[in-house]
Amino acid sequence: MTNRSTGHWQSYYARTGQRPPRRTLLLALDRFDAELISRENHLAIDLGCGNGRDTIEILRRGWLVLAVDQEPKAIDGLLARPDLPNSSHLETLVSRFEDVPLPSADLIYSGFALPLMPKAVFLEVWPRILQALNPGGRISCQLYGEYDSWFGDATITFFSRKEVKALLATLEVEMFEVEKINTTTPRGKTKHWHIFHIVGRRPSGGVRPLLP
Repeated sequence: MTNRSTGHWQSYYARTGQRPPRRTLLLALDRFDAELISRENHLAIDLGCGNGRDTIEILRRGWLVLAVDQEPKAIDGLLARPDLPNSSHLETLVSRFEDVPLPSADLIYSGFALPLMPKAVFLEVWPRILQALNPGGRISCQLYGEYDSWFGDATITFFSRKEVKALLATLEVEMFEVEKINTTTPRGKTKHWHIFHIVGRRPSGGVRPLLP
């Protein structure tokens, strides 16, 4: 995962930590809920948890959670949250993604954090994520596209639509949205985003790729 300054991340957490959980996470959790399967003793991994805007929602729904971030201040902020439910269901780890020993999980989630590593590293981590998913498990994340204004930063991974389709080839794709938008970042800078919003399910049986 990219080595950005501690000050950068502290500023980011302060501006985003109280925002509601992201749509990609809510869709994945709602799909599990619709399957009427008890989440007791089922594990979710939050890669790049920050100070917990999404981790809190996963815990609230009764999951066990392994929350991972390379910044100790992020984990400190998560553990200090007054709205932290059932902390006995939470395990935390300070680590880069490529160093995480991924256990088997039903949900692997990463909100805007998964591309924050060089492409060669990402291409080592992605197969490990897919292998860690239990049958019927889901990956929920964002990937960055080639028209993003950060394109060219060697510490971040970017993809064409064709490359994303290849990454998702073994999954049942339940959400695939492409977003191109100009916004102001939490640090106050104007940015053009090219984002793939993704939820994919590892098939319980044979592979049925559904990407349009």
